[in-house]
Amino acid sequence: MDDSRTRIVIFYAAWATICAAVAGVVIALIHTWFFSYNPGRSAFMETLFGGIVTALAIAAGQGAVALVTGRLLSRLGRTLQFTLLLGLLIGLFDFVMYFLQMAVPATELGWIPDLIILVGVTAAITAAGSRHTAGAGTGTGAGAGAGAGAGA
Repeated sequence: MDDSRTRIVIFYAAWATICAAVAGVVIALIHTWFFSYNPGRSAFMETLFGGIVTALAIAAGQGAVALVTGRLLSRLGRTLQFTLLLGLLIGLFDFVMYFLQMAVPATELGWIPDLIILVGVTAAITAAGSRHTAGAGTGTGAGAGAGAGAGA
């Protein structure tokens, strides 16, 4: 049982990393293309490369947070549910946050507060997607409807 929960957590962390990375790369492309002044091709590539590297580093950190949070929840007897949607939600939050900070620079709080927000939201989304796993034989599986809860 614990092995399947661990596998779910690992795949979820990888998926969350991919979703966060895609959001960051898309924002790096938008930022470089529309919002950056680039006097030449080398400056354009430098800005784009720097944005992508930063996005990938942040996504890797979010994947680590998802892995640690998921593993902690697994040890507490909770199983992650809807991991595909959870990863997409992390990517969507990243995209909205990055786009808002790019379009309205006054919303940029700085690196430390931004990273704290991303860590907190990643952990919160992961925790929100977990459910307590009932023990075996408690009537939660297939066929639990016939007589399992009589008198309750």
